[in-house]
Amino acid sequence: MSNSTSAEFSFEKNEERLNTILEPVIFDKNIMFIGSASSFVAFRAQDHGYDTVSAKNASQARDILFCAAFEDKTALPETIFCDLSVGEQQIKNFAAFITLSKEFNSIPFILLGNEKDISRFNVENMQGIDDMVNYNSSFDDIIEKVQLLKRYKSLKSRFPYQPAYSGEKKKYTFENIASRIMDIAISLSLLIALMPLLLLIALAIKIGTKGSVLYISPRAGKGYRVFKFYKFRTMVAGADKKIAQMQHLNQYNDAESKEGKNIFIKIDNDPRVTRLGRFLRNTSLDELPQLINVLIGDMSIVGNRPLPLYEASELTTDEFAERFLAPAGMTGLWQTKGRGHEKMSAEDRINMDIDYAKRHSLLFDMYLLLRTPKGLMQKADV
Repeated sequence: MSNSTSAEFSFEKNEERLNTILEPVIFDKNIMFIGSASSFVAFRAQDHGYDTVSAKNASQARDILFCAAFEDKTALPETIFCDLSVGEQQIKNFAAFITLSKEFNSIPFILLGNEKDISRFNVENMQGIDDMVNYNSSFDDIIEKVQLLKRYKSLKSRFPYQPAYSGEKKKYTFENIASRIMDIAISLSLLIALMPLLLLIALAIKIGTKGSVLYISPRAGKGYRVFKFYKFRTMVAGADKKIAQMQHLNQYNDAESKEGKNIFIKIDNDPRVTRLGRFLRNTSLDELPQLINVLIGDMSIVGNRPLPLYEASELTTDEFAERFLAPAGMTGLWQTKGRGHEKMSAEDRINMDIDYAKRHSLLFDMYLLLRTPKGLMQKADV
């Protein structure tokens, strides 16, 4: 029997979740199971030589997938089974998340239930669900169906990726090519011109505080694609581990999402920020290493802010996921219009991101780029 891989993630944005979300989840011949009732099939999978990883609900499953995608894309599960008892809304949101994500949309997503539950479950208007399987089917029959779905999805993936959302532009348009040329030209020019300043800032950080010069963290960008995000370190070493102690200072505590959770974390006069770090933040000089992200194609100069994984995993409903249709960017609508507004709620910020996704164009990006210098000097501890 193969060893079962388990991953226990906290459901709140506390120290445990921030620490464990980055722990790699390693799969080999692997299957993910969502929902406690699916353990019955998981045991049968182990008897057939499969490694399994279990998630209690869809939110935990998203955390595991984000983690695997960031650490090692070859470690993603080959199939995802979800118990119908998880609930229709969670299944719908997770299926939409799988569909729109370029990282995960080739993984077969199969629902598990008894014959009665399957007959009652409504899959209309639910993109991303590949099949429904009865618990009592033989595991050989289940795996045979999985192999067929994998071959189908593998064949489908050879064609250019077309996201599920109708508002998404085709990959190769004149405007997209022009935007990419602009990103390369601006980022490369600025990296060369600002190299002395970059080296000076790096030296000041190294002399002033212990720890690395760069702050590198996984972020979710367009289509929930996970990449390594670069900034100059502005906080004391190990600041992420202290965030649980700072929750009472979160400016978004009075602006919760519809699910009752604080999506964003923003702390005014954050005590973890160093004196040099505060200067770098207020002048936005800490953002300069993101020019590397732009140059290699992780981000654009203009777009929505790439989100930490614990924030992105909360924004997978149809209502909020639209913000991920736009590219991740160094500057954008929020930076030029919303940054520095203390009374802005989390939902205001999300709606601004969605508004940008709808209005995204080369001309609009150029307009926002021209407005950026004024926005850069607005003080905001973000």
